[in-house]
Amino acid sequence: GIFHCHTNYSDGTNTIEELVEYSTDLGWEYLGIADHSKVAAYAGGLSIEKVKQQIKEIDKLNSKYKNFRIFKGTEVDILPDGSLDWTDDILKQFDFVVAAIHSKFKMTEAEATKRTISAIKNRYVTMISHPTGRLLLEREGYPINMIEVINAASDYGKIIEINAHPMRLDLDWRFCKYAKEKGVMISINPDAHSAESLKDVFYGVGIARKGWLEKKNVLNTRTLKDVCNLLNVQ
Repeated sequence: GIFHCHTNYSDGTNTIEELVEYSTDLGWEYLGIADHSKVAAYAGGLSIEKVKQQIKEIDKLNSKYKNFRIFKGTEVDILPDGSLDWTDDILKQFDFVVAAIHSKFKMTEAEATKRTISAIKNRYVTMISHPTGRLLLEREGYPINMIEVINAASDYGKIIEINAHPMRLDLDWRFCKYAKEKGVMISINPDAHSAESLKDVFYGVGIARKGWLEKKNVLNTRTLKDVCNLLNVQ
């Protein structure tokens, strides 16, 4: 299965159920929804009321689909001071939390590294998304010390994403081997904003292979039962 997917609750084009139907057609067992947090107004960031509405919808759909699991998540913004856009009281309501930088890209390497590691230290953060913020052929990533970020992920037991969107491919393949050596699990996420773009995950598989990752290093290879245990959800 996969994580980090956007729905029409924020800036995606499909409903949750449409993404589920497409995922089952691809043979997956689970889907992790992660719409934007409130500060990302440009991307339809969710209000607390919308979060509650989405959680209710996911619970309802999970009771409908007996052999498929929708995980409740969020893509929470890492704010310039390293704090998160949702409070811990909100974060703890999700099954998983993706943390990402979407603003103030003009940072020094030390600032970007500190900002990201601050998010890693939050007990509710599950994984770090597109860790350099780059858009290929469009925008250079912000300077960041990925060795220090990977070390922190290892220390705090956090996952790092390979964002499989073809304009991102971030984590860069050249850091995959070091993440593997440090025991950091990788999640290959499509960052999907439509049902069709769920298939972008396969670009990420290519990056993982290029970085010498194996099945045991990648979250997506886990069965539904194993992922539930890892995320500590019933």
